[in-house]
Amino acid sequence: MLWGASLGALELRSEGGATRLRATFPYGAATELAPGRQEVIAARAFADRIEAGEDIHLLAGHDFNRPLASRSAGSLRVTDGDDAVVIEADIGDGTSWARDFLAAHASGLIRGLSPGFRVPSGGERIERRGAGMLRTVTRAQLLEFSAVTRPAYPQAQIEAREWQPVGEVAERIVANHLKRWRL
Repeated sequence: MLWGASLGALELRSEGGATRLRATFPYGAATELAPGRQEVIAARAFADRIEAGEDIHLLAGHDFNRPLASRSAGSLRVTDGDDAVVIEADIGDGTSWARDFLAAHASGLIRGLSPGFRVPSGGERIERRGAGMLRTVTRAQLLEFSAVTRPAYPQAQIEAREWQPVGEVAERIVANHLKRWRL
């Protein structure tokens, strides 16, 4: 499986006690994966699984053992467009990794968005460009998106706007912060 992210934006908001994540992964943005090796995800390359309603996950760090949301659980909505894929997820704090993700994001440690996908035969076009090459992914099986610290596409950024912890999450953050000052 390959992972990548490009010019994505991830926003976390607290709404009615739940944390809502909204992110976009734009198509058509090139990135240099290694010196001389560039990659572009073509418009609607992920459309097959999205439009078929297949299960797609939102993970912490590409780890299927740390799911944050999924279509099958009803906590992830994925929309494909000509310019970008848009995801919306409701993230609860019922698991340790979800609490860790929310805390790491609040601390500014997680700022990348990265898709995990497989490219089937015939789903890519490779062109030589001088001493390098450009790989254009024209069709891929999207399996997941992940919040990561360092995406393969360095342009991908996660942004938090108007995110305020509420209820038990806010109490836990304040309690942990105050404990740091105790002897």
